[in-house]
Amino acid sequence: MFAVLKTGGKQYRVTSGDVLRVEKLAAEAGEKVQFNEILMVGATVGTPLVEGAGVQAEVIDQIKGPKTINFVRRRRKHSSKRTKGHRQQLTLVRITDILEKGAETSGVKAAIGGAGFVVAAGAAVVAAATPKSAETPKAEKKAAPKKEAKKAEPEAEAEVLNQVDDLKELSGVGPALEKKLHESGVTSFAQIAAWTDEDVAAMDEKLSFKGRIEREGWIEQAKAKIEG
Repeated sequence: MFAVLKTGGKQYRVTSGDVLRVEKLAAEAGEKVQFNEILMVGATVGTPLVEGAGVQAEVIDQIKGPKTINFVRRRRKHSSKRTKGHRQQLTLVRITDILEKGAETSGVKAAIGGAGFVVAAGAAVVAAATPKSAETPKAEKKAAPKKEAKKAEPEAEAEVLNQVDDLKELSGVGPALEKKLHESGVTSFAQIAAWTDEDVAAMDEKLSFKGRIEREGWIEQAKAKIEG
């Protein structure tokens, strides 16, 4: 039996035992995940999805795709050019089961995108396994000031997220693009100025910008707006 699943904006035809690379998932190696966006199972075609169907897979590893070189040249009075490399983050999975029905009650973790997902370090696992009773009162007292010092960080982040700038001031951004950015949670120059290469790639794919971010130089423009 085969199935056609959708993940990361792409469609894959899979059978049990297949190994494939998909857009990065929020899961660690060895975990079992379930794809719930199933377009077709055997002869059953979804409208658009097949109700109750699912494809289960085991995460083999978090990998990176081949390096791509992006070259940008602006033909203007003050011309400029830039070369940048990028490696897409991917997840290697092995298909284990194809479910025609009952996927919603399987209890397997749903496969969701993980652009900002970071695999837990070994130290974090050790810390989680340490009994609370082993912690001394002195250690708790020392940790308290650090928690108080970090209280301001969420407030600062919330202030950036709540700030609304006129994104139409950026080159190539009109009312339609500004609306798309707002719907994706991007409302300020500070957010755009802080984008990494991974953020740019994710936003480019999500909103189908087709390289517009780098081509128009939004990040540089946003930084200039912040600096005044």
